[in-house]
Amino acid sequence: MLINKIARKFVCSITLFCAISALSFSQSIKTAGDFFKEVSEYYATLSAYEAEIFLAADKTEMTGKVSYKKPDLLRLDFTVPENQVIVFNGEILTIYLPESDAILQQSVQKDSAAAGPSMATAQGLSLMNRYYTVAYEVGQAPVPLDQDSSEMVIKLVLTRRNTSEAFRTIQLAISPETKLIRRIEAVTTKGESFVFNFVDYTLNNEIPDQRFIYDPPSSANNYNNFLFSE
Repeated sequence: MLINKIARKFVCSITLFCAISALSFSQSIKTAGDFFKEVSEYYATLSAYEAEIFLAADKTEMTGKVSYKKPDLLRLDFTVPENQVIVFNGEILTIYLPESDAILQQSVQKDSAAAGPSMATAQGLSLMNRYYTVAYEVGQAPVPLDQDSSEMVIKLVLTRRNTSEAFRTIQLAISPETKLIRRIEAVTTKGESFVFNFVDYTLNNEIPDQRFIYDPPSSANNYNNFLFSE
């Protein structure tokens, strides 16, 4: 009888231990959607930020500085190509191409899916959550940014929900400590790849609205609604 009581206590202890362990394990699991929500909520708290940006589009490489101000003001000033500028004032996208002496302008719908650097904003993340499914690329544990990198990030893969989205997939590399986007890799339906790297963030700095008013050279040729031009 004594042995049976000890055995029962042992079994109960093991059962309780397993239950607690299982509960602890389940609580430690964070879905990709939950993590993406945390990142989106953090970006929603940012009033502004600036960062160095490195863009690779197929064989073209560009470097510059990105400035963002809540809710939807965005500007990129490039050093390579020198003097190239991209400005979005919430309604109009303006691109100045100094090599072609051209100004490209396009009206942008606010409910369209985000593209490029605008993905790294609260609005862009909200649109991605609406139009893309979210999954971990490997798992919830941080992995190296690159194969030989010591920088650790959490990698997400976003897959479009319908064929109307310009990007087939979007990969995000996010710092687990800061919740800031370190890299965006977007692949179009034609297989074109765009990679954006963000470094040296400055958060919640004072940026005047005038910074997002761009006065391009008067000698440049203007092309309106260029996305729909032949």
